[in-house]
Amino acid sequence: MRGLTLLGLMALVGLGAGAPLCLSRQLRMQGDYVLGGLFPLGLAEDAGLGDRTQPNATVCTRFSALGLLWALAMKMAVEEINNGSALLPGLHLGYDLFDTCSEPVVAMKPSLMFMAKAGSCDIAAYCNYTQYQPRVLAVIGPHSSELALITGKFFSFFLMPQVSYGASTDRLSNREIFPSFFRTVPSDRVQAMAMVELLQELGWNWVAAVGSDDEYGRQGLSLFSSLANTRGICIAHEGLVPLPRAGSLRLGTVQGLLHQVNQSSVQVVVLFASARAARTLFSYSIHCRLSPKVWVASEAWLTSDLVMTLPGMAEVGTVLGFLQQGALMPEFSSYVRTRLALAADPAFCASLDAEQPGLEEHVVGPRCPQCDHITLENVSAGLLHHRTFAAYAAVYGVAQALHNTLLCNASGCPSREPVLPWQLLENMYNTSFRARGRLLRFDASGNVHMDYDLKLWVWQDPMPELRTVGAFDGRLKLWHSQLSWHTPGNQPPVSQCSRQCREGQVRRVKGFHSCCYDCVDCKAGSYQRSPDDLLCTQCDQNQWSPDRSTRCFPRRPTFLAWQEPAVLVLLILLGLALGLVLAALGLFIRHWDSPLVQASGGPRACFGLACLGLVCLSVLLFPGQPGPASCLAQQPLLHLPLTGCLSTLFLQAAQIFVGSELPPGWAEQLRGCLQGPWAWLVVLLALLAEAALCAWYLVVFPPEVVTDWWVLPTEALVHCRVRSWISFGLVHATNAVLAFLCFLGTFLVQSWPGHYNGARGLTFAMLAYFITWISFVPLFANVHVVYQPTVQMGATLLCALGILATFHLPKCYLLLWRPELNTPEFFLGDDARGQGSSGTGGKETQGKSK
Repeated sequence: MRGLTLLGLMALVGLGAGAPLCLSRQLRMQGDYVLGGLFPLGLAEDAGLGDRTQPNATVCTRFSALGLLWALAMKMAVEEINNGSALLPGLHLGYDLFDTCSEPVVAMKPSLMFMAKAGSCDIAAYCNYTQYQPRVLAVIGPHSSELALITGKFFSFFLMPQVSYGASTDRLSNREIFPSFFRTVPSDRVQAMAMVELLQELGWNWVAAVGSDDEYGRQGLSLFSSLANTRGICIAHEGLVPLPRAGSLRLGTVQGLLHQVNQSSVQVVVLFASARAARTLFSYSIHCRLSPKVWVASEAWLTSDLVMTLPGMAEVGTVLGFLQQGALMPEFSSYVRTRLALAADPAFCASLDAEQPGLEEHVVGPRCPQCDHITLENVSAGLLHHRTFAAYAAVYGVAQALHNTLLCNASGCPSREPVLPWQLLENMYNTSFRARGRLLRFDASGNVHMDYDLKLWVWQDPMPELRTVGAFDGRLKLWHSQLSWHTPGNQPPVSQCSRQCREGQVRRVKGFHSCCYDCVDCKAGSYQRSPDDLLCTQCDQNQWSPDRSTRCFPRRPTFLAWQEPAVLVLLILLGLALGLVLAALGLFIRHWDSPLVQASGGPRACFGLACLGLVCLSVLLFPGQPGPASCLAQQPLLHLPLTGCLSTLFLQAAQIFVGSELPPGWAEQLRGCLQGPWAWLVVLLALLAEAALCAWYLVVFPPEVVTDWWVLPTEALVHCRVRSWISFGLVHATNAVLAFLCFLGTFLVQSWPGHYNGARGLTFAMLAYFITWISFVPLFANVHVVYQPTVQMGATLLCALGILATFHLPKCYLLLWRPELNTPEFFLGDDARGQGSSGTGGKETQGKSK
């Protein structure tokens, strides 16, 4: 502790006096195996690379604190391995670190130097490089994707293992093009997925996406755009930010892009850019007074002091971004201070010159001239939120592969044969290693799995503090209570082209963006299956849904139930009709031998009343759940009894017509055919004709039980379906013919005073029949299918009551209240008239039955 304090005081004294450091001389160390290092120790903004006319040396004068911290992290890892005995006991690793200036032109020279033959500065040309031993065994770096794409192809030709600590472009995962490339950071695809998850979690689907005009920004922006589109996130504005060295014409596009974003409803901007491009964008944003937005940052600029220290950054809005979790390195800050203190110690610097040969600056130029003129303040900001674990872990990955290649154990490394880069590469594939207690593994693509923390900028003058507000390990975990926003009242910003549709509504897209839409209600019979639906989904036929529904409900089977009001009314009517039929039948049986009953046909009248009762009872087949038997029986059991009833009435009408309208000779002959066994033969023939029609109807077009799913809004109607309306009409044919003949036989006959006018009752009975069934046809055809059974029940009962009221009940009235008229003269006057019509015919008046 005392030594460290002394070194700190020496560093303060040395730095305060402005004495140059010897930090650049600490960037190289000899060893049994040497690792090359490529770090952005400086920036080439003022190097004039665009104006070069000769391939001369390039010096980067601007200092990059983060690049130096990465280099020192590698140096710290090498020293830990050398001082320990777990990985390479008895061996000593060396390193040779160079500045890339974040420029491909600058990075190529040290890359060539790494491939120079061991002990020289020359690269020999061979047909076969299998036995070629370059100066370094593996390369750590570079940081940027732009440089790694160039150096990766170069080193892959020689199968030189290369482990980057920051190049995240997804293209580097291609093993065919980059067979020797590895990295200790995840691919940009993982970060893009995390960004999309964040936007979805916070309900932002209308965003702007901006990338830097380099490999990192273009590829990251492309990944984000493709992933966002698959998740229903719309990119309202998209553009690239030129790097600072671009011409003023290209920089003018930044102003146009910012103006579009400022004029739109976009409140969230995803910025996938390098630190320099991000600084350029924010410089214009602050200058143009862009309204505050939510900025979703990529890892490249989230912790960059280039961006954090920009004046006015606190006014740009809310900054969120994902940062690799890595592992804690609490002693790294102390290590950096120690290195700076030693670099200010003249004795230590003199010892470096004595221990190792020169830095070969005549070949590669100054390694890091700006590193010798820094102070503690230059790196103190970077130490607050340094991201150096990836560079530290890269060294351990190479060391573990070398451990496996040399078959090292606790006592040492038995194999002392020189290791060639391609031999080391064989042991790097799928290698697992530990760094700071964390287990890492290179997968088949050379990537490592590493989780992300979601960081929020919380301003603590003059720099923002990084607050952890979530994590991403394949799934996003967001701690809403830790979030704070730039909006009034700390309300979460809303960035949507259209409001969220309510439940039961789908989106009708307007224009080209799926996020701009109108909300349309789902009608009955359809539903909204998911919030992102563009069309309503139809319910299955056995389901239903109300308007604006998010689900379907099962349809309940329904039919004409016994407890429905209409059925109950009809059942009361049925009871009345049956009561009257039974009463009339009872009266006729009681007065069997009376002239009234005999004139009505006697047994045929009772048969007709019985058939009329069966007609009434047939309506009981219509209520209740339909079945195959009930559907088949409905029409035959209605029409056959009705035929029996109408056939008896037809015989009555025929007798009246014959006795009234035909000559006495003919009437006497025909009257015998209309009575006795011949009359029953007529009834039988009528029943056989109707039975034949019913049989044809049931065989050729049998009614069937069907479930109609669409006729009712919420229920499934179970009913008997008529397959042929023509056959249904023909079943009525026999009854219609009998009724028509009855009507014709009684409508024009003469009535005689002092005698019972049976023709009038038959005429009204047939009128009741025709009025009922003629009205039934249009009503049955046009009424809702739900009510068709009710209509047929009503028509049947009204027909029966009409016949009963107009033909049978008047006779019952005479039997009960006018018994004095129940005489042969009153009811059998036709026969008497037939015998003595010649003497009385001139005195009688003629009339027509009504």
